[in-house]
Amino acid sequence: MDLSMPAGTPAPPPRRLVAAGVIRRTGGRTLRITATQAGVTGSIRPAGAR
Repeated sequence: MDLSMPAGTPAPPPRRLVAAGVIRRTGGRTLRITATQAGVTGSIRPAGAR
């Protein structure tokens, strides 16, 4: 009989990555890259632009 985990203790739900991203500001430009399960997107804009 395995008693390592009490019977009444529910297991935590599995965690999964939703998104990961990077923002880098160099040379007067802002680079933004985002990766999700659906794919990867990104943009390059002049610094300060929104």
